[in-house]
Amino acid sequence: MTEKPNLLILSGFAGVGKDTVLNHLLSNDARFAPSISFSTRTPRPKEIDGVDYYFITRDAFEAKLKRGDFLEHTEFCGNYYGTPRSEIERNAKLGRITVLEIETDGATQVMELTDNYVSIFLAMENFETLEARLRGRATETEESIRMRLAKARKELLLLPRYQHVLVNYNNRAADVAKTISQLFFNEPLSYPELCVSDIEEFVQTLSKT
Repeated sequence: MTEKPNLLILSGFAGVGKDTVLNHLLSNDARFAPSISFSTRTPRPKEIDGVDYYFITRDAFEAKLKRGDFLEHTEFCGNYYGTPRSEIERNAKLGRITVLEIETDGATQVMELTDNYVSIFLAMENFETLEARLRGRATETEESIRMRLAKARKELLLLPRYQHVLVNYNNRAADVAKTISQLFFNEPLSYPELCVSDIEEFVQTLSKT
């Protein structure tokens, strides 16, 4: 008998609105529970330690890494990010689906460890819109924006590894969140227009923008 998935792997371009979508999902569907990652980066305005991330020093992160505390980890822009195994174990005991909001590197690591997941990538309709969102956050330096856009173009090639790709048209975070829930539980889709039907074709089209 095939085990029901107990992990939701959620990735997306920087600036696509992942945090807003995730907040809608967790607020409106109690079947899902967050996995709070550890990070060595500096908190952004309004981010709370223990809610958005567990913010720790690089030395503390590396100590946890050596102990094998992380299911997956990655490094980007000089900062570590890691998913603690303890979060998944805790949620499983409560019968809840753990949401892993992780980078593509971490997602690939998890996909290689288990097949007990549903994977979803959040994208924008073009890179111009993505750049506008990054600049609109007013939290990034010009160098950081360039790095994130370059990273997004590399991530674009990894989209076929995901089971589903959703486009956050016009910042429809609530609709995207509902679609994620429906995809996970194989329910009828309320907003099928948000789902990419041909991921390979979508990648080719987006790469030209």
